[in-house]
Amino acid sequence: MKAILSSLVLSLAIVVGVQAKTITGIVTDQADSKPIAGVEVRNGNQSFTTTGQDGKYSIEAEAGDELTFSFVGYDVSVIKVGKKSVVNIRLTATVHMLEETVIVGHGVAKKESRVGAVAHVSNLLQGRVAGVYIRGMPYRPMNTESYATITENKFTNPLKEPLSTFAADVDGASYSNIRRFIKSGQLPPTDAVRVEEMINYFQYDLEEPRHGNPVSMKTELTYAPWNPQHHLLRISLKAKDIPRANLPVSNFVFLIDISGSMSASNKLPLVKSSLKLLVDQLRNQDRVAIVTYAGNANVALESISGDKKMKIKEVIDGLHAGGSTAGGDGLKIAYGIARQHFIKGGNNRIVMATDGDFNVGASSDEDMEKLIIKERESGVNISILGYGMGNYKDSKLELLANKGRGNYAYINDISEARKAVITEFGGTMFTVAKDVKIQVEFNPGQVQAYRLLGYENRLLAAEDFNNDNKVGGDMGVGHTVTALYEIVPVGVKSTIVGSIDPLKYQDNRKTSVTSSSSELATVKFRYKDPQGDESKVQQQTVQAKPVAWERTSVDFQFITSIAELGMLLRNSEFKQQADFDNLIRRARASKGVDEEGYRAEFIRLAEDVSVLMKSN
Repeated sequence: MKAILSSLVLSLAIVVGVQAKTITGIVTDQADSKPIAGVEVRNGNQSFTTTGQDGKYSIEAEAGDELTFSFVGYDVSVIKVGKKSVVNIRLTATVHMLEETVIVGHGVAKKESRVGAVAHVSNLLQGRVAGVYIRGMPYRPMNTESYATITENKFTNPLKEPLSTFAADVDGASYSNIRRFIKSGQLPPTDAVRVEEMINYFQYDLEEPRHGNPVSMKTELTYAPWNPQHHLLRISLKAKDIPRANLPVSNFVFLIDISGSMSASNKLPLVKSSLKLLVDQLRNQDRVAIVTYAGNANVALESISGDKKMKIKEVIDGLHAGGSTAGGDGLKIAYGIARQHFIKGGNNRIVMATDGDFNVGASSDEDMEKLIIKERESGVNISILGYGMGNYKDSKLELLANKGRGNYAYINDISEARKAVITEFGGTMFTVAKDVKIQVEFNPGQVQAYRLLGYENRLLAAEDFNNDNKVGGDMGVGHTVTALYEIVPVGVKSTIVGSIDPLKYQDNRKTSVTSSSSELATVKFRYKDPQGDESKVQQQTVQAKPVAWERTSVDFQFITSIAELGMLLRNSEFKQQADFDNLIRRARASKGVDEEGYRAEFIRLAEDVSVLMKSN
């Protein structure tokens, strides 16, 4: 009996010994003991967090676990948990990063003769390097993340501009990127917040297209929660679902950035894990080639069939980071291989994994735009997977996706990788409708003014809608794309619309409204088949009869919460009565079926943003 009791006590002790516990601590700079915000703290592949503005973190771990601390510009530190519940870390600034310049006397030393990588002073002045190392002074990493400037859409008078035209966009990169900032205790840069990508990160319950069409449309009209005098129009497109077994044969080229800036644990190691998940989705008839680029571009694996998964994974596992970043050359070689193995009627696609920090050869946003416009007519699409922080070039990657008939996802952990390449595999990797454009004609007899929420970088001229030479957005298998218009009805007094003085040199008489129609608007969308050159068009009219809030779909109610959070994050001049408490309450009530937990996570993010804004 004593022996049995002793065994039970010992077993209990072992169980208790391996129970997870909360590890807390603060991460500081070794040189000056100042806290470092944004440091990634990872417990293997189990969980991760990032330090807040005060350098503090909290993470669950067991005694035998190892915590990895990594941040751009600092050496990675690995600590075994053991019996400790408080783990404070001092990170040492690295002196061997790619994007460093060693300034010695009046010159710039090269990598072969000095610590640090080769970088020209002009690059330093243009902010293209992550930091400067001046001998005798401590290293300080620079935040060189870049985002395209967004000039927010304003309210427009339909008597002057009755048509609103834009390219459909199903990217969700902005949402996952701003989530990264919020989780690290920071508010994202204003231009990192693209409202349409926040909305389109989520999937919605829409009817499948009918009669052989690849895309269907749904519209809803209700009252704007942040201003009940205004109306809110939802336009959603749904691409058809295709069973995985029936997807077209694929010709993939993995284009992988292995430059020095990819050495952090949340970059190349995460790229490897992501792409191996994608390899597991391949069928025997699919093909894969691998191109890498650092100081120059190389073919790491000639195109082979998808049944050779072990060989493909071996090549991926063997990649190491180091060198400068010749992204333009990598793209040229990748497109060349894709064309060489082109499958007529198949899915020909480059999958690019990078932080976007190109610094050798063609590297500016303008260079990339010229390159991608030239290559996109080859029939090869592109999916861009963005990684990292500190030197992340969102502006460049968004441009490549928009101009290259592609899509763009930001991946900062394995869960996001799983979403992009497994859960939404068809949507990310297979196009069912290309050059998708939306045009809305508003009836000035019902609409005093309208405003499109988001899509600022996807706006088109009215005549571009019928021009098949103008590129629209692409929709993948099962994808949904949603747009919202805020509408000021005729008869509503609103200071937000604005006014101008009478013109001196022109007739000031108002254009007459000839129609007495009860229609609010006519919505058209145009698309091409993946292999086609001529577009097809569908349209739907919307009656000027907003439905009561409780009669709108759960999805629409949830979408309004996302849009409202986006306006608050941007501190939009059109946020009006937007309010955290109201949007969070609506989001909770309209969470609906949430198997993956994405909507619950959004609610937590909104709560965190509310606290952050109050504290700031």
